[in-house]
Amino acid sequence: MKKFIIYTDGASKGNPGPASIGVVICDEKGNVLKECSKEIGTTTNNEAEYQAVIFGLKKIKALFGKKVAKLSEIEIRSDSELLVSQLNKKYKILDSKIQKLFIQLWNLILDFKDVKFILIPRQENKLADKLTRAYQQTNHQSPLL
Repeated sequence: MKKFIIYTDGASKGNPGPASIGVVICDEKGNVLKECSKEIGTTTNNEAEYQAVIFGLKKIKALFGKKVAKLSEIEIRSDSELLVSQLNKKYKILDSKIQKLFIQLWNLILDFKDVKFILIPRQENKLADKLTRAYQQTNHQSPLL
């Protein structure tokens, strides 16, 4: 069994506006395995947060394969209270776009042994935030894909 920690962040200029995501994949000891950032088009901050988690889980499968994914425990760490509370079933999802992303994410979770969602302070999510914002500030040239 393998454990991965995924730090995620999403940002939108204008909310809605041009948006990007940042994802940092670490091993169970916190060693960074992969950093990714990506432009995702025009969307809201909340949609970007969901898309970052979806991207992170898909990246694990792409990097390590479906067999490793099926045996892996994933810990998603995010500073988005709304995202983590919705995914931990504490908040209802009323927005139809977020509902679609939630279903997509929930179906993706089935590919892993266990997925947990943890709310972290913003200062503990600096690298994912930096990737997200750096992407927006460099005229949409992703530093790491």
